Amino acid sequence: MERAISIILLWLLPLHAWARVWTVKASVKTTLQQAATGDTVIVPAGVYYEKGLVIDKAVYLKGVGKPVLDGESKYEVVLILASHVTLEGFVIRHSGFSDWKDLAGIKLGNVRHVTIKNNILEETFFGIYCQQSDSCVIAGNILRSNASQRVQSGNGIHCWHCDNMQLTGNTVTQHRDGIYFEFVTNSLIKGNRSFRNVRYGLHFMFSHNDHYEDNIFEHNEAGVSVMFSHGVDMKRNRFAGNQGGGAYGILLKEITDSRMEQSHFEDNTVGIYMEGTTRVQVTANVFKTNGWAMKVQASCSENRITHNNFFGNTFDVATNGSLVLNNFDNNYWDKYEGYDLNRDGKGDVPYHPVSLYAMVADKNPAVMMLYHSFMVSLLDRTEKVMPGITPVNLVDRAPFMKPLAL
Repeated sequence: MERAISIILLWLLPLHAWARVWTVKASVKTTLQQAATGDTVIVPAGVYYEKGLVIDKAVYLKGVGKPVLDGESKYEVVLILASHVTLEGFVIRHSGFSDWKDLAGIKLGNVRHVTIKNNILEETFFGIYCQQSDSCVIAGNILRSNASQRVQSGNGIHCWHCDNMQLTGNTVTQHRDGIYFEFVTNSLIKGNRSFRNVRYGLHFMFSHNDHYEDNIFEHNEAGVSVMFSHGVDMKRNRFAGNQGGGAYGILLKEITDSRMEQSHFEDNTVGIYMEGTTRVQVTANVFKTNGWAMKVQASCSENRITHNNFFGNTFDVATNGSLVLNNFDNNYWDKYEGYDLNRDGKGDVPYHPVSLYAMVADKNPAVMMLYHSFMVSLLDRTEKVMPGITPVNLVDRAPFMKPLAL
């Protein structure tokens, strides 16, 4: 009877009760082969040339003293093919480069519940590459590459056909795109910094019902691009210093039923560029010292731009058509010169944020040399009194007299 009870108790014990801890002596690959599912493998400081490390069982691979896994600029450094793996505390460097194969510092293939945290990735083609994976965590990693051209570089954190991903607290620089999402759903991008990448800080396509918040996107060549998606919730992000002929803080293209809230746009060529967007809420944002705070194309409709602050932008709003199907009410505009006789905090005279000169300069950049001239100021003021070229119905009917406390 006692023996039967003992057997039952052993059967009920969780799997980790038998888990072992292994410490690597020479080869990480050999130690992994000896380890069983649920084991922990400790890797001490040192440099390890493993010629492609494959993790095909659920283990916790932990680096102590930042051991280096080096791909010798030939191999994929780490390939994870098992679910419930944790990889923590490594320097992963020198992956191979290829024109036809997406080699990476760390690649996840068709796995679930994998955690990649607190690693440093240096000079990799793709940094962390996730394909057809679910419920994985990528947190606290630093990814630095040396990309100089778009064609010969890969993305920092690349997710393709994934669901329920969490990217938090990562720093990504000098990749093609800092973070890339394609066909990724129900996922979170939070607290990351993506800067000085050769194309986009974030590139986001065909990815629905995702959230990104509290991120910083600075000095990327083209800024951030969010395209062909719906249900995207964007909050408390910072877009700064994204400058150039085709640069913007963020491009919203073919986006529906989404939100951009409580974010900061500063020193961008264009703060927000909207094309083909429908039912997007742009609320409680700050637009400061951009070339154009917003460019809203005529293909946009049913968007609501409200309760934002516009400070020191060269131009507040530009558009390419006369028909405007969006709402711009209840914003603060520092260029507004109206009055508030009833003292309700809102101007009694509507504000037209599109200037004649902004429309001319958008089509003929060379005329910017005349900016601030007397003639240009006279034309703009005349256009505001008797609109003839600027869209009459692109108007804030109740602009705030003072900046909003956001």
